[in-house]
Amino acid sequence: MPETNLQRLSDAAQKSAEVRRTVLTMAHRAKNGHIGSALSTVDILSVLYHSFLRVDPKAPKTEDRDRFILSKGHGCSALYATLAQRGYFPEKDLETFIQNDSYLPGHPSALHVPGVELSTGSLGHGLNVGTGMALCARRDARNFRTVVLISDGECDEGSTWEAILTAAHWKLGSLTCIIDYNKIQSFGTVADIMELEPLADKWRAFRWHVQEVDGHNHEQILDALEQATTFADTPSVIIAHTVKGKGVSFMESTVEWHYWPTSDEQYHTAIAELTL
Repeated sequence: MPETNLQRLSDAAQKSAEVRRTVLTMAHRAKNGHIGSALSTVDILSVLYHSFLRVDPKAPKTEDRDRFILSKGHGCSALYATLAQRGYFPEKDLETFIQNDSYLPGHPSALHVPGVELSTGSLGHGLNVGTGMALCARRDARNFRTVVLISDGECDEGSTWEAILTAAHWKLGSLTCIIDYNKIQSFGTVADIMELEPLADKWRAFRWHVQEVDGHNHEQILDALEQATTFADTPSVIIAHTVKGKGVSFMESTVEWHYWPTSDEQYHTAIAELTL
């Protein structure tokens, strides 16, 4: 008997809680920052990999697999933890994150990490490559979808808007962009650095189908992803309103946790919160 959406979403919620704890542990062990940027994406990644994307960890290069690109590569600890959960590589390998001789670097590497489609980290490139993938799918009559997760800060990049123009021009209905709209960039709030509003209207003006969701509500995320599949000739964007550092009270909505690593005391406090 096939799983219902409710069963799939229940599983994704449990997986999200596990990933948040894993992200904290990975970052603490590696003395690495970017914790807030990873935690804001966890629920989106859980829904994608446990409820939506057509992928097979045992055959990660199948030609008709769906493609996913994490353009905001600095948040890769959440992606690695999710891929390990999904069975792309052993979860024990997460202990080597950013260690010497590890295949899990501080930004995703398509050359080394199973399941990673594109090496990312230089912001403003992911949607461009995803647009190219979607265009190739159309020209080669391939039945796969391309999903790209970008940061709100990447909406400051001219290259991102070039991709937005191109995808609409070529009517790439198989392309979905998700914006992790946590409203904090590396050195301040989005509103202070480069105001994006009215963000939804701007994407509509560029002829994209636009949806806005709570980026931590699994049902809303999945409904939006599935609705995006109904548009054959229109690319879709999902503006996911998220909280930087989601799940850890002293990290939420703070600029500092874009970079800071945790002290031992902070780590144990955060893990205790995420275990409740």
